[in-house]
This record gives sequence, structure tokens and C-alpha cells, in this order.
Amino acid sequence: METSSVARVTIPRKAVLKQLKADLIGKDSYRGVTLTYSWLANQLGHLSLGFIPTILLFLFLSKKMEKETAALWSAGIIASIWIIFEAYNFLGPLLLKKPSNNKRMFLPKGSRYTFPPQWGNIAFDTTTDIIFFSFGAFAASLCCAYTTNGLIILLVLLALLIYPCRYWYMTKMYLQVPQYPFQFRLSQWEMDISENNRKAVEQFMEHDGEGKHLLVFGAKGSGKTTLSVGIATEMSIRRHSATYLTAMKLYCLFFDQPAVNLEELWNWRNSSLLVIDDINPGSPIEPDLISPKAFLRMLDTFTHNEANRLALKSRNVIWVLGNNVPQEKDEERWEHMLEKIGVDKSHILSVNLSD
Repeated sequence: METSSVARVTIPRKAVLKQLKADLIGKDSYRGVTLTYSWLANQLGHLSLGFIPTILLFLFLSKKMEKETAALWSAGIIASIWIIFEAYNFLGPLLLKKPSNNKRMFLPKGSRYTFPPQWGNIAFDTTTDIIFFSFGAFAASLCCAYTTNGLIILLVLLALLIYPCRYWYMTKMYLQVPQYPFQFRLSQWEMDISENNRKAVEQFMEHDGEGKHLLVFGAKGSGKTTLSVGIATEMSIRRHSATYLTAMKLYCLFFDQPAVNLEELWNWRNSSLLVIDDINPGSPIEPDLISPKAFLRMLDTFTHNEANRLALKSRNVIWVLGNNVPQEKDEERWEHMLEKIGVDKSHILSVNLSD
């Protein structure tokens, strides 16, 4: 029986404004660069790539026509060039049926995706870029020569940017709060994975309830962490509150009181997705350094801890494990440990990247 839908954690407006203030004021040379800051800088670059070429083209065209006409033509030409460029990036290799070296959109050498990209999400990103290019171009046209048509177009573009700016800035916040060790989208996966394992990943991502657990087994270098981060990244883009932790870090948090920390947007206890990395390394280190029995003892903080058990059972969890040894006794298997804390057997999926 399916559980109720996951309670999504919504980022409050106050937190968004606080992050925006931190990105706009201060020096990134000592505080580090956030994903939200990178997105703002990227869009400023797009705006500049519309603004500067328009100014240069205007200087040329204004010698051949009236300034007002030259300003509009310059903006229109530069905006059109960027529209064509982005359309080719997005559709070119598909329409021409040729392989592309653009790793953002298409796999090199024309190989097929193991996990298809979220084309709607990528199309929306491309559209956002085009609007910023065009906004920069028509802002430059007004600087060169005022025209009513130029002002109207600029105001329309400004209105069109309101929703994308809000959407992408908050999406970057959902991606940066978990503190993933690297950026990786699932469609970038190019390593070997069996069909059964691929279907298990898709089944986990399609689950819209609580308490789904995905056990990721594999040898050292098989891509356990990469696959897990890719799955979690896609869930973060869908506005799931995710938490990424190594096992050692989580062991310390087991002993914390389940009180609300006002400085946190969410934590492992109330996030909708939890990634537990580096539980065991896998081959060539054959024995598990952390057994299911030892993990359960830490979860219980050495005595039965119902609050910790309930928190872990209720989360959607990706377990980054080592070797999968089917001949082990039941009490030594991770599936048995999950069932012991109350996870339904039907909510346990496994992927073995060593298959």
C-alpha cells in the first residue's frame, strides 16, 4: 500500500531574500561561491552578451541610417542571432541527425542516453537564456537612442523574466542546501548499468510517497556515489528537500536531539530525500567496515531510539553501500535491517553496479 505524498519543504521568502542579500553584498573571494551566485553571474553574462554587441552594431549602422532605426535594428539583429544560436544548440543535432560534441545537451559520438534528459527543463533553461540575451540587446538600444517600441519590448521582456528568475533562483537553492560533493545530472550517466538496475532507479524516482529505500551496491569506482548524486540532483530540481551526508557525519547526528534548528531550512530528519554516502567502500575491500548490525546500533544510539528509527524509516533514502553478498545470513543483510526498523519489504529497491 502506498503511503501519503511526501511533505515538501518550501523555502520561505525570508530565506530567499537572505540568500539574495548574501549573493549581492560581500566578497566571494573569502566566503566561497554559491550556486545561486553563479546563476546570477551567468545571467549577467547573458545580458552583457546582448548589450555589448548591440552597442557595437549600432555604432556601425548609425552611420547608414537614423539613430532610432539603427538602435532597433541593432537590438533585433543581435537578439535574432542568439535565438538562432540557442535553437541550434537545442535542436540542431536532433534535426540534422548528427552526433554532437556539446556535452550539455547531447552525448558525444551519438551514443544513446541511459537516462533521458528532462527536455522540458532544458528547454525552459534555453528560453530563459534567450530572454536575457534579448533584454540586454533592447536595453542597449534604449541607451543608444530612445524609441517607444524599444521601451515596450524591454518592458515585455522584463515581465517575462519575473517567473524564470524566481524559479531558477529557488531551484539553485534546493540544489545548494544538500551540499552535494559535485554537480551531476542523471542524463550524464555513461557507465555500464543493467536494464534491471536502470528500472529500479526509475521506480525509485517515480515514487511519490514516503519511506522508499534504494540500496546502491558496487565495487570501488563503479559509480555508486555518482549515480546517487545524479538521482538526488533530479529530485532537488523537482523541489524535493534533500540532504547529503556521509555515514560518519550521520552517526554524529544520530545523537542530536530532534529539535528544530531555526538556521536550517531542513535537515536529515525532515527532508524528503536522504543520501547516505560512504557506508562501505566495496571491492577490493571485501568485508563491510560497517555492518547492518553496527549501523542499527548507532541509529539506536546504543539503546532503542524510536525517534531515530521513525525519522529514517519515513525518509526516501539512497544507501551508498559496498559489496552485495547474497549468501550472507539474513541478520547481516541491509534489507533485513530496514525491515527491522519498520520499512515495508515492497519499499526496498536495490541496484548492484558490479553486475
